[in-house]
Amino acid sequence: MGSLGPHSQDIDDIDFDDLISPQLTDVQRQILKFTESRHVEFDIDRMLAEAIEQAGADDLNDTDGFGDRLTAHVAAIESDAGLTQLTRSTLRQRVVRLLRNRLSLTELVKRYPEIESIPIEKPFIVVGMPRSGTTHLVNLIAADPRRRALPYWESQEPIPARGQGPDICGVDPRYTRAKQEHDALMASAPVVAAMHDRFPEAIEEEVELLDLDLAGYVLEWHARVADWRDYYLSLDQTRHYAYLKKVLQALTFLRGPQTWILKSPQHCEQLGPLMATFPDATVAFTHRDPVAVIQSAITMMAYSDRLRRTSIDPEWLLDYWSDRVRRLLSACVRDRDLVSAEHSIDIGFHHLNGNEMSLLEELYRRGGVELTPQVRERFQRYLDGNPRGKHGRVRYELQRHFGISADELRGRFGFYFDSFDVRPE
Repeated sequence: MGSLGPHSQDIDDIDFDDLISPQLTDVQRQILKFTESRHVEFDIDRMLAEAIEQAGADDLNDTDGFGDRLTAHVAAIESDAGLTQLTRSTLRQRVVRLLRNRLSLTELVKRYPEIESIPIEKPFIVVGMPRSGTTHLVNLIAADPRRRALPYWESQEPIPARGQGPDICGVDPRYTRAKQEHDALMASAPVVAAMHDRFPEAIEEEVELLDLDLAGYVLEWHARVADWRDYYLSLDQTRHYAYLKKVLQALTFLRGPQTWILKSPQHCEQLGPLMATFPDATVAFTHRDPVAVIQSAITMMAYSDRLRRTSIDPEWLLDYWSDRVRRLLSACVRDRDLVSAEHSIDIGFHHLNGNEMSLLEELYRRGGVELTPQVRERFQRYLDGNPRGKHGRVRYELQRHFGISADELRGRFGFYFDSFDVRPE
């Protein structure tokens, strides 16, 4: 069954027998054959012109070096010689989309300056590594109807372009576009759902909104851009998190309420800016064996690279992402005390499954928010309908695919096990 990509015996057992030497499906081969014949150019002036036309506005609000960050962002993409034209096309569309949304935001705030005085009240913020239960937890809390969350479709196009209201059936065209993209992804790379299914309604990370300011770590997940990582880490994130707050204020203005549930792994290394921006937040830190985090991330990346890159380099993936996770967790250990114990909780992954309700009770108590019977019922309904691994469980094989044992990799993270209640898996 190698021609199906990962070897899938049943829903609980997805085995990547061709992870490093992929056997592409007919659909995947056709996609690459079609896209590789068309070289994608990153001309900043042309991309900006497209964004201006789509937005019907032309003010980028470039008062704080945004143009320099745009230049650095594009240069980082161009420096990655291993991208397929399919990926280059996706990243070019992404840059245009970010520019268009920034233009639309600037225009919206000009027309409605009261946006910047909207309070973002007592947010809950989930901070932790990918695969540590953050997605499960944030989707669960988002079942509370009093709280605003960021669905994937809205994260991709947070601000509607002028004149782009709902269609005749009342459906937002931004949602329709996200659904079409998701359907195409499911056709080309179906096992993504078992690892990280970003369906249109799924709750997404607000770091996607931060990227309207081209100041986040997101590009690292799309391309090999160590230069961008270093550039991003050199930025004064306090002002960029302030920009993130402005996007949240605009989203609140467009369709409230103003009490949010947020989450992103990036916050692990930006706890200072995060708390300066949201001083009344209550933070849930999730903790998991870094081996589980890294093996999941690099397996997902390697699988995606069959379409994203001209070749797969497991050694690079292991080296880069084990270092990246180490940096994020080191910063979290260093700065954890910036969030007061009275307004935060630490959740070990091993405590999460089946124990969610008591953890939510404690989170709501520390946030000073009543957990009503109606909200409890919604939480239980979500838990009953979303058991972990419902899309199938992936079998990870670090030694076979990446040439390292779990114990060897785990040995790099003693500082983290010493600081938090984390169990080896």
